[in-house]
Amino acid sequence: MKQLNHGPIRRIRFPFRIQTRTWASAATLGFARGTLAAVLIASLSAASPAMAAPGRAAERLLVKPKAHVSEEDVQNTFAAHGAVETESLHRIGVRVLRVRPDRLKTALDALRRHANVEFAEPDEMLAPEAVPNDSYYSSEWHLPKIGAPAAWDLTTGSSSVIIAILDTGVDGTHPELSAKMLPGWNVYDNNSDTSDVYGHGTSVAGVAAATSNNGAGVASVAWGCKLLPVRISDLNGYATYSTIASGLTYAADHGARVANVSFRASDSSTVASAAQYFQSKGGVVAMAAGNESTFVSSADNPYVLTVSATDSNDALTSWSNTGNNIDLAAPGVNIYTTTRGGGYGLGTGTSFAAPLVAGAAGLVISANPGLNAQQVQDILKQNADDLGTAGWDASYGAGRLNVYKAVRAALGTADTTAPTATMASPTARSTVSGVVPININATDNVGVTRIELYFDGMLVGTGASSPAAFSWNTTVYANGTYTLQARAYDAAGNVGTSVAVSVTVQNPAPITDTVAPTVRITSPADGTYVARNVSVYVQAGDNAGVSRVDLYIDGRYYASSASASPVFGWNTRRIARGAHTLQAYAYDAAGNVGASSSVIVYK
Repeated sequence: MKQLNHGPIRRIRFPFRIQTRTWASAATLGFARGTLAAVLIASLSAASPAMAAPGRAAERLLVKPKAHVSEEDVQNTFAAHGAVETESLHRIGVRVLRVRPDRLKTALDALRRHANVEFAEPDEMLAPEAVPNDSYYSSEWHLPKIGAPAAWDLTTGSSSVIIAILDTGVDGTHPELSAKMLPGWNVYDNNSDTSDVYGHGTSVAGVAAATSNNGAGVASVAWGCKLLPVRISDLNGYATYSTIASGLTYAADHGARVANVSFRASDSSTVASAAQYFQSKGGVVAMAAGNESTFVSSADNPYVLTVSATDSNDALTSWSNTGNNIDLAAPGVNIYTTTRGGGYGLGTGTSFAAPLVAGAAGLVISANPGLNAQQVQDILKQNADDLGTAGWDASYGAGRLNVYKAVRAALGTADTTAPTATMASPTARSTVSGVVPININATDNVGVTRIELYFDGMLVGTGASSPAAFSWNTTVYANGTYTLQARAYDAAGNVGTSVAVSVTVQNPAPITDTVAPTVRITSPADGTYVARNVSVYVQAGDNAGVSRVDLYIDGRYYASSASASPVFGWNTRRIARGAHTLQAYAYDAAGNVGASSSVIVYK
């Protein structure tokens, strides 16, 4: 291959950020045609915390108080067992409690038996099911977002489909990449050394096609596809239109069906020509839109898929470029991936959105190798989840990538069947009171991925599978008629809505408690002499329950307890000689107060 002339031609810097958990190492990099925030590059493997194994979350309990119990009683119940509320799951009425490890079992057993508690349980950590077992998979939010788990039920990628990574090289010794690598080419130096000189290419390759479901590291989109490394950059990570174009033609000539270019080059005529060549060989090119927060006014490049970046809420990132050339959007924030040197890290930028599209193209071609390049592009765009303005727009293009829908379409089995959702209970026109169980059943030809519950058109709860059970505390709602409705979703985005069910809430008016608690001091007895440390025993009772007992000595507040039968310690060493008066007060949740008879003791 002829050595390329790297003279005074435009150089392109890749649009990306990588951060790892080796926080002490940071370097700020400049980017052509704009700026980008600090980039952290290091190995995650040595610095990352160990992933939690399935089991119990230390020091944490989940407790749901009964509906009729006042908040004061709830907190007193927790405090009496050494538990502190740290969080409340408001929609379902469950409290998250922290308890000292040595008291965890005792507190759990006691709260399970307590009259104020509907249920108590440990905060268990469960292993994921029917997903890759890679260590960092639970943090790879972007894969479920694009429907990858459902797509993997159809194909994980074919070893006959090659994805070319046109970048700074790829670390071929990385344990997640070594088995996937084919011999590639160094376009920049015109030799076969494709080792990663900067670190960017290794991270991009891991997003597209790292080894997956191997019990370690990260998962990628196209598990089974092969990787063809093509180095197109200098030692500082810069590439040129010419090296990109040369890389594309090399990849096309060496069997690649997909090429990823995580550089902003969609508006280059040279690159467009090379991409057209690549497409003529049956290949699809994914390209980063860039991170300069600018609108690119140049016309669309029909031979590449230009990819903007979204966050976990499906919002376009503030730094992603937009423009007439945007074809698709894909996640591009905090993407776990491989790093040079055998580690793992977080990548942010359109550099990491593009290889998700490249991996998706690899799965589509694996599902149907007979598709030509234009058909693959059309399938990816036509089956994206439309965001922003309806139809194509300059921010999201055709929409955010949905690899599951694309693979189904490639197989000729696009899922257009919506789930069915049924409100099993309560039944229509029923009258309810207190805490009411709500049960929803849903079915789908492929599988239900989410169930939502609506009260009067407002979303109030979400379940992950069918059947879904919710608990409705009607005592916090005014008496009257309410409409309940359920929605069920599948991985293809089809939605099924249940028949609306009207129910009447009819709770009895609350009974006003006017009965004061009774309370007496049982020890020491009236008229006795005391010395040193004295135990003061108090006994209180109430028709609805005692919430607090206070002890006063000589008319001044001394101590308080949430127990109805407290024992107070009284150190008499520093009090004056003579008579002293003890009196106890008991309170209930309604605010009624009962006072004991005074007890006079002598020192």
